Amino acid sequence: MAIRTTPVDAESVTRALESSGLRSLALASIREIKKLVDTIEAETGARYLRMEMGIPGLPPNPIAVKAQIEALQRGVAAVYPDIQGHPPLKLEIARFVKNFLDVTVDPEHCLPTVGSMMGSMACFLTINRMHAEREGTLFIDPGFPVQKQQCRVLGHGFRSFDVYDHRGPKLRDELKRHLDTGNVSSLLYSNPNNPTWICLTEDELETIAGLADEYDVVVIEDLAYVGMDFRHDYSRPGVAPFQPSAARYTDRFVLLISSSKVFSYAGERIGMLVLSDALWNERAPDLRRYYSSDQLGHAMVFGAIYALSSGTSHSAQYALAAVLKAVNDGELNYVDGVREYGEKARVMKRLFTDNGFRIVYDTDLDAPIADGFYFTFAYPGLTGEELLRELLDYGISAIALGTTGSDRTEGLRACTSLIQRTELPVLSERLAWFRRDHLGAVGPAL
Repeated sequence: MAIRTTPVDAESVTRALESSGLRSLALASIREIKKLVDTIEAETGARYLRMEMGIPGLPPNPIAVKAQIEALQRGVAAVYPDIQGHPPLKLEIARFVKNFLDVTVDPEHCLPTVGSMMGSMACFLTINRMHAEREGTLFIDPGFPVQKQQCRVLGHGFRSFDVYDHRGPKLRDELKRHLDTGNVSSLLYSNPNNPTWICLTEDELETIAGLADEYDVVVIEDLAYVGMDFRHDYSRPGVAPFQPSAARYTDRFVLLISSSKVFSYAGERIGMLVLSDALWNERAPDLRRYYSSDQLGHAMVFGAIYALSSGTSHSAQYALAAVLKAVNDGELNYVDGVREYGEKARVMKRLFTDNGFRIVYDTDLDAPIADGFYFTFAYPGLTGEELLRELLDYGISAIALGTTGSDRTEGLRACTSLIQRTELPVLSERLAWFRRDHLGAVGPAL
């Protein structure tokens, strides 16, 4: 029997897997897959088409870079930042939320964080401790796997469900099924969604907000990809349409807004945590088990954030303030700068489907799924774990959907960001190679 040749030596991949200590590719985290592929590349000299990690693939915004350099030259690196954030940045965050979500918040309740990851951790440390008798967070999945890892690290319980089969009017019943337990403190989802790129509608968000109020649950809205549903123009400050948000339907919300994707500023690890005015001032006696105050805003800043990091990079706050000001003033269209991701997704999805793959989450209610930062794919006859293992031999990396809370464990998530236009012919060639090698094994391509 002839030995199959592949773009990456299969025996080298097997050795790397065996030495990695990974129990299962289906359970491997994003960073574990990254480390595995880094190891294979170093040992073989092969170059992978990297789709496992949501790293921005565009240059950082020059407005931000200039402002940060100037801040460093003025010596801010020698000065501790205010734990509550640089005042001009807080103002611009509040302006951004008003301009692009049509939601009013007090600038004092807008906090810079070490990326949105720190923002979600701070939320779990405080909001999930407001009620001693409750277990934690309800995740509307699929979602970002590390947020559940944060809950595990904290020892918090959580529950979740795959929203794909519960869209529209069916969402209410599924939410009530979980909320009726009385165990939920907070409810978290991303919109647009990582990993599927589905986008919850205004009606669905109103349903989420209404039930959260009914059950005394706090909505945590992860807007890592704010404005990036490219089917609509959410880029004009103060002009409809606005980024869909549950924050317009409840006065008890948290917004997690990232600078990593829309401003390509991931390396400086700066994000935005926004609490509604009502939630900031809310008192929960059970918070005193951990914090000096039962007021949520005080506990968030002087309890959780203080303990996590004592603030956020001083110079990066100047960078983010400058770019937000340009966006708020209408001098910079922040969405135009990232439309490239949607354009690449359109091409990449076609390359996959032309070679027998299918898009797993392929519709958004009754419309085709949008083109954006992520998409999902599967191949007939292979589980997600099998497909990921096979693709590693072809120099293609991704993550298994099972790690995201998806019920569709046959699929993988692909990120479009690190694939350069010049690499698209290589992707096409490797997918065609994969298809040729697998037609006999799993039957005709769909």
